[in-house]
Formats: sequence, structure tokens, C-alpha cells
Amino acid sequence: MAAAAAVAWLRAAVLLFVAQVTCEYGMVRVVSEMGGPKGKDYCILYNPQWAHLPHDLGKASLLQLRDWTASMLCSPSDLPAKGFSNQIPLVTRGNCTFYEKVRLAQGSGARGLLIISKETLVPPGGNKTQYEEIGIPVALLSHKDMVDIFKSFGRAVRAALYAPNEPLLDYNMVIIFIMAVGTVAIGGYWAGSRDVRKRYMKHKRDDGPEKQEDEAVDVTPVMTCVFVVMCCSMLVLLYYFYDHLVYVIIGIFCLASSTGLYSCLSPLVQRLPFGKCRVPDNNLPYFHKRPQVRMLLLALFCVAVSVVWGVFRNEDQWAWILQDALGIAFCLYMLKTIRLPTFKACTLLLLVLFIYDVFFVFITPFLTKSGNSIMVEVATGPTDSATHEKLPMVLKVPRLNTSPLALCDRPFSLLGFGDILVPGLLVAYCHRFDIQVQSSRIYFVACTIAYGIGLLVTFMALALMQRGQPALLYLVPCTLTTSGALALWRRELGMFWTGSGFAVNTSLL
Repeated sequence: MAAAAAVAWLRAAVLLFVAQVTCEYGMVRVVSEMGGPKGKDYCILYNPQWAHLPHDLGKASLLQLRDWTASMLCSPSDLPAKGFSNQIPLVTRGNCTFYEKVRLAQGSGARGLLIISKETLVPPGGNKTQYEEIGIPVALLSHKDMVDIFKSFGRAVRAALYAPNEPLLDYNMVIIFIMAVGTVAIGGYWAGSRDVRKRYMKHKRDDGPEKQEDEAVDVTPVMTCVFVVMCCSMLVLLYYFYDHLVYVIIGIFCLASSTGLYSCLSPLVQRLPFGKCRVPDNNLPYFHKRPQVRMLLLALFCVAVSVVWGVFRNEDQWAWILQDALGIAFCLYMLKTIRLPTFKACTLLLLVLFIYDVFFVFITPFLTKSGNSIMVEVATGPTDSATHEKLPMVLKVPRLNTSPLALCDRPFSLLGFGDILVPGLLVAYCHRFDIQVQSSRIYFVACTIAYGIGLLVTFMALALMQRGQPALLYLVPCTLTTSGALALWRRELGMFWTGSGFAVNTSLL
């Protein structure tokens, strides 16, 4: 009996798996019959079990698109008198199954069917018998895109349905790789050099307020635990109250990124030979310190850049450039300000955040009703969000390849700031230790290279699995293992673990 029950359960599981609806993104290329503007692609969601779409646009038939959205197409009385011969009708979603709609359309001579939906697009499903009966493609098109089609091209239009293959990796990954590795390398080098120089020259004083650098904050185990708890709480709150909290995060990003931009540009501005005059004596907050005019102008510039991004943040054509510039400045500022004093602290922080990343990407899909990862859902923005806002705490680059995924679902590739900052703090520690033991930056270079390799492995996993990846799953083992193994090989693991043995070699500064 037990064996029979097990077989029955296995059979039911297999049937359930087979019965799942297959869905893919495709494109519909629309052109005007009257000439007019150049053709344009729109996103469609289709089920290849009805009928496959050609991968090449040149092999797709360009057919007349007929607006029949006044009808639900659920009964023969909804068909036009002359049918849909060699046409692709547009019909409204609802009142009957996808199969009933496409069966009627195919019987009246249609070569395809586009179902218009005002709701979230779902794959048009059916059963095996229905799939075998139908020989024309059926797909869902959003109501917004239908309105844009007739507004842009008029009523006399032709359309071709096709589904080009998704590239394994988009070329924009090269840009993200350069930005991420460059930020980690520059931030780690700057943070390490600044920290050691400050120790070496601590007996010197400069009364110029512009030259007084911010104090670095040493991370303790208690701070690490509190930080992780805050991250978990904020992520869960964003998952449930995204539309309310997203604007808080945007405001925090504007403030923090403008501060970071000022911190990055101030050393350059201080080298300029002009603008050294100071604000007159006054009792105003901040201004009573009599800052130099050039530093005041820099502060206004940084605030202006942040405000411009905040106002135009949803302009996909160019706002991502500002977001990336502000994000890199923010990361550099954080790497300069936050310091891990020992390799022990580095290991604790990286391992705890490693578990955090893996849990919220791979484990939470089993805990949520929708089956979606909390991390991916928050990072990309919930599909049911009323605001359609995206969190700005990522580097984002538009996809450079033309593909359905870029058009329909994710037009940008993303890398979270945490995937830069967390390994970057270890890189900064490695540079400080290099100077301590006078090792010609071998730890710094090795850890930076390990970060780059870990990022490449992340991209490979993304291409193979075609789903969001927790980058720290690959970055943490690469950077921690490389740093620890190098210290062990050089017989400096004890000093590396505790951060002891400080010695200054000014030639390395």
C-alpha cells in the first residue's frame, strides 16, 4: 500500500510538472501600411505550445493587424461577416478561455491572435489536446501598447510575430564589470592610503576646515550584528510596504550620494588655483566656519546633481548615467569612511552577509505566497507596485542587445551596492595591511583580482541559470579564500587575522 501510494504521489507530481504553462517573451513588429514612421517592436507574452514563433524577423509573415477589441471573441456571433482571413485580430481578454478565442480565430482564417489585457500579462494556457488542435500563435499584448500602436501608426497597420533568441550575456556586463572592479580598486586603495597616511601624520595639524578629513568608523562585531538585523528588517518592510518606503530610500540616496560626490571631488577642487577666498564672518550654521568659495560652489553643484537625478530618475534614456555616477561616489565615500580593523572582522561581516544574501535569494521563494525571491522582487521592483518606482541602490546599465527580455521584463542589468561595498571593505583592509608589512601591495592586488574573478563567475551563473543571483555567493568565497590563503602562504596569517604589526613605509603611500 505504501509503495502504491508513493507511486501515485510521484505520478501526480509529474503530471503537475507537465501541466505547468510554458511561457516566453516575444515581440510584435508593427509597421504602417501607409509608409510613415519606422516600425517599432512591442512586447508580447506567448505560449510556444500553441504554435512556435520564428526566431528571425525575416522569416515572420507581415500580416494585417485588425482591431476587434470591441468583442471578447467567445462565440461565433462575435466573428466578423468575412472572417479574419490572413489577419491577426486584436481581441479583448475575458469571459471565456484562451482556447475558445483562438479556436474561433483559427476557424475564421486568422494567422495569429493577440489578446489585449489591461491586467498583468499571464501565459495563455490550455491542455495537450487543445495544443494539438491549434496551429496559429496566440499571445498577450498590454492595453497600453495597443493604444501606443494606433496612436503612432494609425489604424492601417501590419504586424509580424517573432521571438529572437536571448543572448547568454549582454554586452552591458562589460560596463558593469569595469565600474564595479574599478570602484573596488580605487575605493580600497584610497581608503587604505588615507588611513595609513592619517596615522603617520597624526602629529601634524591643519587648521583649514576643508582639509580636515572625516573620521573613519571601525566596525565592531556588535555593529555587524545590528547592521545585518537592520538590513533584514528593511528588506522585509520593503517587500510588504514597497510603495510607501521606496520614496524614503530615494530621499536617503539623494542625501548620501550628494555627500559622497562632495567627498570624492573635494580633493580635486582643493588643487585648483582659484576660489580660495572665504565667506565673510557670520553666525549662520556651517557658514560660520568661513568655508572657501570654491568648496561652497562644489557643495551646491553636488546637491544640484542629486536633485536633477531625483526629478528625472525615471528617464530611462540618460538618468541611469547620473545614478551610476552618484552610486559610485557613494560607494567610494563609504569605503573611505567605514573601516574593518582586522581580518577577523572582515570574515565575520562577509560570512554573515553571505548567508543573508543566499537566504533572501534562494530560500525566501519557498516562504512567500507568490514564490518569488524577496531580494529579487525588491531590487527589481514588485510587478504589482502602484508607483512603478525602482530602488536606486544599484548600478544599472541598459541592455545593449535587442531581445524580448530587454523589451518586456528587465531593460537594465543591475548590480547592488552591497556587492561592491562588502568585498571592497576587505580590499581596503588588504591595502592597509600591505603597507603595514611592506609587501608591495600583494594582498591588495590579489584581493582585487579575486573580486574580478568572483564577479565573472557571478555573470556565468547568471547566464547559465537565467535568474537573479546572489553575487556575494561567489564574491565572498573568492575574496576571503584568496586573502586568507595568501596570508597563510606568506606565514603572516596571525598578523593578518588580528591586524597587528603596524609599520609605515612612506614610499607606498
